[in-house]
Amino acid sequence: MQLITVKIDKPEATNFILGQTHFIKSVEDLHEALVAAVPGIKFGLAFCEASGKCLVRWSGTDSAMLELARNNAKTLAAGHCFIIFLGDGFYPLNVLNTVKMVPEVCRIFCATANPVEVILAETQQGRGILGVVDGFPPQGIEDEGDIAWRKNLLRQIGYKL
Repeated sequence: MQLITVKIDKPEATNFILGQTHFIKSVEDLHEALVAAVPGIKFGLAFCEASGKCLVRWSGTDSAMLELARNNAKTLAAGHCFIIFLGDGFYPLNVLNTVKMVPEVCRIFCATANPVEVILAETQQGRGILGVVDGFPPQGIEDEGDIAWRKNLLRQIGYKL
């Protein structure tokens, strides 16, 4: 077995969800779940089929997000992983529980806009995702000013009253 890391290739502010599922039906079910959760959502999703033709299966509503999803899934090449890229103005917070409730979804590794490295195990059979490195380590502990900034930000962007 060999451990390798793969960086997710994406524009800086683009959000994505990386997970694992277990069935080819996931592509259509994830698509339907996303459009039902947020009408007008812009996204691209790709799924690494782990048996049969072993293709990168895909669906979505935005050509740029579809390209990101297909390219990153092909680079990851890990059985039954899926990746969903969200267009500008759409966030994991709005769809994550919906994605988790799709019956075929086994786990979510991350949902973020941060730089991400995916830790993979590669064997003679194939690849599997062990985990992710999401963003950077803490640089300290927030003080009262940082707390005020956080609370203000959440209100400015409409997530708190």
